[in-house]
Amino acid sequence: MNILASLARNVLAGFRLALFLPVSRDDFRIGAEHYAVLAFFNLLVWCGGSYVRTALGTDLPVEFVPSAVPQVLAFIPGILLACLILSRVLREDALFPVLAVMLASTDLLFEIIGSVIYVGVDAEWFEPSDLARLAIYSVYVLWAIASVLRTLVLVVPRPALRSARGACAAVLLMAMVLLLAYAPRSEPWVEVDDDESVEATGPSPMQEEYFHLQGSLLGRDLDRLSPQRPGIPDLYFLGAAADARQETFVRELSVVRKLMEDRFDADGRTIALMNHASTLGAVPIASVSNLRMSLAQFGEIMNVDEDVLVLFLTTHGSPQYELSFEFAPLQLRPVNPTVLARMLADSGIKWKVIVLSACYSGGFIEALKDDNTLVITAADATHTSFGCEAASDFTWFSKAYFDEALREEADRGSFSFTGAFERAKAAVTEREKAGGYEPSNPQMFVGNAMRDKLKSLEARLAGMPRPAP
Repeated sequence: MNILASLARNVLAGFRLALFLPVSRDDFRIGAEHYAVLAFFNLLVWCGGSYVRTALGTDLPVEFVPSAVPQVLAFIPGILLACLILSRVLREDALFPVLAVMLASTDLLFEIIGSVIYVGVDAEWFEPSDLARLAIYSVYVLWAIASVLRTLVLVVPRPALRSARGACAAVLLMAMVLLLAYAPRSEPWVEVDDDESVEATGPSPMQEEYFHLQGSLLGRDLDRLSPQRPGIPDLYFLGAAADARQETFVRELSVVRKLMEDRFDADGRTIALMNHASTLGAVPIASVSNLRMSLAQFGEIMNVDEDVLVLFLTTHGSPQYELSFEFAPLQLRPVNPTVLARMLADSGIKWKVIVLSACYSGGFIEALKDDNTLVITAADATHTSFGCEAASDFTWFSKAYFDEALREEADRGSFSFTGAFERAKAAVTEREKAGGYEPSNPQMFVGNAMRDKLKSLEARLAGMPRPAP
């Protein structure tokens, strides 16, 4: 029998063993070469499972890290040692290769089920409670224990297994197998920061001169804000590019800010918060604290009953509805719907246009919507958005909404935030369909009072002299 056929035979027998189907010792191919092939196969299976667990849990690119491989390779001599000890204690040397092969034969099934559980408990359609998660993982571990126990029952003579020495050896084997199998270990596939090289060579927020500069940068920009003009519904803009791992967010925020200044009469009334090495010495960082202080200052300087705030956040989003605020080595807190809604309420700002360009950003709408607010998101609550690769100047939605639809609305003199959304949504949907991507389903909510407010703002902007496109 060739080596691939014997591998298939052992794997199929391992499935039957772990699933408690009829199987015997004779169904396995035993020998050093068969174990070696199984061990190599299990290494490939583990690497594949790691890729699935990592890739499905992030919207960032992933890469292979060879330095993690020795951790799983250490599992092999550990299991062999446990099998050797048990066979010597029972004075049954022939058990050593049999136990090794049979235990290794079940790895594929456990890797498949383990990966399904790992991915499934974080899926937005499942979302089990902490108690349910504990129960799921406990059943999985108990299943593994039962599988090891069944292996012992099949191959160890009953009198030997029932003796005190045999029972102790069996407990030792199960303990070692579980310890090695479920001990914490690094994954060979990890998230990769697209702008890693930029951050590695650029300045760090922990450098003393940049660390102490942050407070003065935000204070400077807040002090420069122009006051509201009585009787004129002014537009104020606050933007945050919150994840330093992608320069895309910084690029698009810079363009959007200039669009607000040039076409929406917001010059002198904009602030940008950016997380990236390239802006560290010139622009305040995007953090929860800086966002809160900025909103509070906007609430002080605006006529909150007359003026409109445009809040634009661009970053990565998670299925748990958290917007990523990242700038290593700083430990920044993410923003969830409750936190953002609380900050906006505390600011006292009444009229708000909120645009969130992030995966799963539709999960913020329920917490943010009210009669005086327009909320626009790049995706619904259960889907990702696209376009945050390192080479991109824009994410797909921000490109379609700000740089194309809203800019064209301004060029035509209509300045419609809601009309631009409908055009942008159609453009993004068409682009996703052409590329074979699952639709992101951009979302919009507009309060009834906000519809009238936007019409008055649009009318004022339309009456201004238009710059050349």
